[in-house]
Amino acid sequence: MRADRVFAYGATAGLLGDLFLGDPRRGHPVALFGRAAAAVEQALWRDHRGQGALHTVVCAGGAVALGAVAVRAVRTSGAASVALTAAATWAVVGGTSLAREARAIGRALEAGDIAGARARLPHLCGRDPQALDADGIARAVVESVAENTSDAVVGALVWGAVGGVPGLLGFRAVNTLDAMVGHKSPRYRRYGWASARLDDAAGWPGARLTAALAALAGDDPRGAVRAWRADAAGHPSPNAGPVEASFAGSLGVRLGGTLSYAGRVEHRPVLNGTHGRAVRTSDIDRAVRLSRRVGWLALGVCAAARLLVKERDS
Repeated sequence: MRADRVFAYGATAGLLGDLFLGDPRRGHPVALFGRAAAAVEQALWRDHRGQGALHTVVCAGGAVALGAVAVRAVRTSGAASVALTAAATWAVVGGTSLAREARAIGRALEAGDIAGARARLPHLCGRDPQALDADGIARAVVESVAENTSDAVVGALVWGAVGGVPGLLGFRAVNTLDAMVGHKSPRYRRYGWASARLDDAAGWPGARLTAALAALAGDDPRGAVRAWRADAAGHPSPNAGPVEASFAGSLGVRLGGTLSYAGRVEHRPVLNGTHGRAVRTSDIDRAVRLSRRVGWLALGVCAAARLLVKERDS
């Protein structure tokens, strides 16, 4: 079976698996990778960029190599190749878990259970929940849904289209390493530098596709493009900026501003500040629905792009 069809069929099956099954309760492959990466860190850690770069190469390179070996093992069977791609896609995307956590926090806020919403927020993002009121929690959730639509769904599909199963696994490995060591803390400022920079590079195409599709699929395409162009560059993250700005414009809300994260206070620019309103609890469900539409549109775009490249090269 042609590689473009393997990706299209397998990625579709994988997204459907995520939709109906969600993440496995135990033994999640990403969690297993995280434990392995933590063991590598324990062996390699030094307050040095070179050691951190070696950590990134070992962990991300190992994931890519594992994917390549698995692809080679099933290369003679189209059905097995599709099944492998489906399993890899299901393992690395996290749209259903993202939606589940966001909506659980939304339900707590609707019920007036601020303490419950604060308790669940760390499952979704690294904000300090005790520093947030109900509106602040809702804004944090919408921002996390926007950013993770790129990190947990679209970026993986982009690299799956580029590199098949090794691309899927490699992207998730890089993204996980950034979450583990890509912090500006004293321990990881040097050691995590390579992981953070590689994550920025790997996330760049998926973030732009996410922003474009959010504009296309949202309630206000012109507002999304306007916010993206006007405000994204001021965000400290080169990838979260376009995504969050586009979501803000699409939903007609204001995102960004002051936040407490990982023990420090950050003053980020307001996204869509001139034309948007404050985030409401009801906007959480709107953001989740937009995220879903973006994910399925991204699958179509990536599958079509892979097909067109194959046709051009043949």
